[in-house]
Amino acid sequence: MIIDKEYKLAEVDSRIFGSFIEHLGRAVYGGIFDPGHPSADEYGFRQDVTAMIQEIGVPIIRYPGGNFVSGYNWEDGVGPVKDRPKRLDLAWRATEPNEVGTNEFMRWAKTLNADVMMAVNLGTRGVDAARNLLEYCNHPSGSYYSDLRISHGFTKPHGIKTWCLGNEMDGSWQVGQKTAVEYGRLASETAKAMRLIDPSIELVACGSSFRSMPTYAEWEATVLDHTYEQVDYLSLHTYYGNADNDIANYLAKSLDMDYFIKEVIAVCDYIKAKKRSKKTMNLSFDEWNVWFHTIESDMKIEPWQVASSQLEDTYTFEDALMVGSMLITLLRNADRVKIACLAQLVNAIAPIMTVTGGPAWRQSIFYPYMHASVYGRGTVLRPIVVSPLYDSKEYTDVPMLDSVVVYNEETEELVIFAVNKSLEDSLLLECDIRGFEDYRVIQHSILENGNVKAVNNVYQQDAVIPHDGGDAKVVEGWIHASLPNLSWNMIRLQKTFA
Repeated sequence: MIIDKEYKLAEVDSRIFGSFIEHLGRAVYGGIFDPGHPSADEYGFRQDVTAMIQEIGVPIIRYPGGNFVSGYNWEDGVGPVKDRPKRLDLAWRATEPNEVGTNEFMRWAKTLNADVMMAVNLGTRGVDAARNLLEYCNHPSGSYYSDLRISHGFTKPHGIKTWCLGNEMDGSWQVGQKTAVEYGRLASETAKAMRLIDPSIELVACGSSFRSMPTYAEWEATVLDHTYEQVDYLSLHTYYGNADNDIANYLAKSLDMDYFIKEVIAVCDYIKAKKRSKKTMNLSFDEWNVWFHTIESDMKIEPWQVASSQLEDTYTFEDALMVGSMLITLLRNADRVKIACLAQLVNAIAPIMTVTGGPAWRQSIFYPYMHASVYGRGTVLRPIVVSPLYDSKEYTDVPMLDSVVVYNEETEELVIFAVNKSLEDSLLLECDIRGFEDYRVIQHSILENGNVKAVNNVYQQDAVIPHDGGDAKVVEGWIHASLPNLSWNMIRLQKTFA
């Protein structure tokens, strides 16, 4: 690898390390909100969970969905809790008690110093509900909905900057599914109305639910044809799994994520050219993760429960490697991916798990996510990388070294994130950093495990954790480091001062 500080790709938008809380399973009830828990604050939110989220430094959280939002009436979740209705949530076939709503969530997010990406319902509702919610959240006072918020005890407006115009509207599973033309027109008109209330907001239009959707690319082009000048971002969603138990092919799937990003950029730039626009459309990868462990068992859950145990994937060590490669992929595309949300944050396909009323713990995927969020701020550089390659069942020429470099000029820190995807061989990383004179290694953290199926659970919470025993060192302007087979690595360097 050759690294030069002049070869810059883009500044990292901190929102690329965002996450997602949906009213789904135990993400809210029994996850972040558990009034009977010993650590619960005066509002019922678990402070032990809050502390773990603060370790990651999550900058933005998407809310309240997800599929849930397409049937959600936001008015059900405001005002006195005792007066709120219980509703059937058609997305996840659950009962929603509405004990947590807009104001409770915003107050909790502020304790994390996190912004909220609020989604509006464009499934069963539309322009009117969206503009009313925006007025409720962001208008200072003197109007019906802003004064309603004040009457609910929230004098200051929430000032939500980033808004999603619906969710996965191309999906047959979505309540209120629409064609690209139907959605494009509705999103455009909703955007127009919302900007009349608050011109400072940023808006995210729905891209395809998955790269494999039959209308993929055509959907993006049609939606952008209607919305290009009204929105700021186009969304992407993807999940990967190792159902075939083929780890070489599984870890190669990060290439699919990169292809997906590049293809969507191509469509965005096509519409830019078609419209002869000066505006560049950026991307919001606002759902991404590993998700496959519980898909069969989730289908057998009894419907209409409150906070049943849905999507509670127990993540393995190999899943942590995949999440690490996905984070690297997002950072390598930081010139166009400005927002990304690990879906989700607590209990439902999440880095943090809880027992309702009991302990909380960090899953294997917590650690690469935390490393990237805490230490991946700054400027992504363009290194020259030469790596051995391998072929898998679905992919060819897969680099065994998956890596990205971030330079923080303010702290004079250089960070290399790297996954060694080789099943058997360690890699000797030799890295030319002669442009970074007087830099030394201050940390080489490694996540490794002899058992790719190892997991953390309530009984053994530290089976998969990183250690700082890496051997990276700088000799005459070169980094030399051993990257163990199947490992996530974070190498941090800092400028020394005489």
